[in-house]
Amino acid sequence: PRIKERLHQPADYLSGGEQQMVAVARALSGDVRVLLLDEPFEGLAPAVIEQLFESFDKLRHEIAIIIVDHHLDLSLALSDRTVALERGTVQWTGESQLLRDDLDLRRKVLWL
Repeated sequence: PRIKERLHQPADYLSGGEQQMVAVARALSGDVRVLLLDEPFEGLAPAVIEQLFESFDKLRHEIAIIIVDHHLDLSLALSDRTVALERGTVQWTGESQLLRDDLDLRRKVLWL
């Protein structure tokens, strides 16, 4: 999203993706070591999702990012480790690469 172009525009008039980027920028304005993203891709257009994904992919090399999301492929692509929860209880934890590569394990762990 082109946030710089919208600098003088009220946040109410920003698109969903632009609002998401403003929220992330506000969260990063301090001395941040961990960023928690709660469903960052929900309800966004595919082009905006791609832009956010690229931003998060660059950012993850600088700070720790925790992603809570139902977009499994995007989350797995951005993460080194995955924790699968069911009703707040840890059901599985391990390297995300394992779930990316092994569809049988993915089905077993995530019931897909």
